[in-house]
Formats: sequence, C-alpha cells, structure tokens
Amino acid sequence: MTILDCTHDHLEAIQAIFNEAIVNSTALYDYEPRSAEVMEAWWNAKQEKNLPVIGAVDESGTLMGFGSYGPFRPHAAYQHTVEHSIYVDARFRGRGLGKELLSRLIQRATQQGYHMMIGVIDAENAGSIALHAKAGFEPCGHIREAGFKFGRWLDLALYQLILKP
Repeated sequence: MTILDCTHDHLEAIQAIFNEAIVNSTALYDYEPRSAEVMEAWWNAKQEKNLPVIGAVDESGTLMGFGSYGPFRPHAAYQHTVEHSIYVDARFRGRGLGKELLSRLIQRATQQGYHMMIGVIDAENAGSIALHAKAGFEPCGHIREAGFKFGRWLDLALYQLILKP
C-alpha cells in the first residue's frame, strides 16, 4: 500500500467510494449518489483552497480509500479548524487503511498550520469512534437525532483533536 496525493485521475474511484457509502451506510447523511458534476465541483473546491485529498493505493494502482478535510464552518473565526472525512472501499476495509489515512491527514493539517481537527461521526459507527480515540481524538459533543436516513433518526458524535505544531 502507498499513500499519495490523489490526482484528478482518481476522481471516478473517489466518486464510487462516496456513492457506495451513501447508498449502503450512515457514514454520509446524503440520500442520492453524487453525480460526476458534483464530484468535479468538489474536486475543484479542494484544489482552489489547497485542501488535500490523499489516497491509499495498492500495488496495481487501485484506490482503496481516501481522506480529505475542509472548513469546519464557513465563518472567519473557524479558519483554524478543519473537519475531516475518510472513506475506505468496502473491498478493503479492516486492513488499517483508515488509521494510516487519518495519521496522514493529521500530519498534513499540522503542517498547514491548523489548530484543530474535528470528526463528525455517526454515533453508531463504533469502528470510526475507536479509530479516532486511538488517534488521540476526544469526544466533544453528541447531537441527538441530527439526521434521518434508512427510516430512522441518527445521532452524531463529535470528536476533536488539538493539533500540536
């Protein structure tokens, strides 16, 4: 496995990973798969703002998972805080990719001078919560019934990590 900066050539694989998560999980609170146009806009926004999109690829070049971060909220006072996301292709889960991607995102955010990283996690996603706890994230909030998907209300767990320069 290699961790690298994704290129535009990875966008179709990123879209497939996003869309699998939308359709089959509560990792994303979206209902509809993302179109190529939506993904293109997402990619362009990341590039314009110098926000990383990193990927884990296998020896054949297959994108196994990716991670990124962006603004936590759009207001000026939040400019030092980022919210990250990590998604692993269902075929490659359980191999430690999430841990490696999270570690690299933390490094990148620290290098870019951010102060805090926030994880917003479906409260029933025990794997993601454990991953964040092992990486030093601390729980900082719980929002009950924040989303509605698959016919039920979903809670959000908020985790934070103060980045050490």
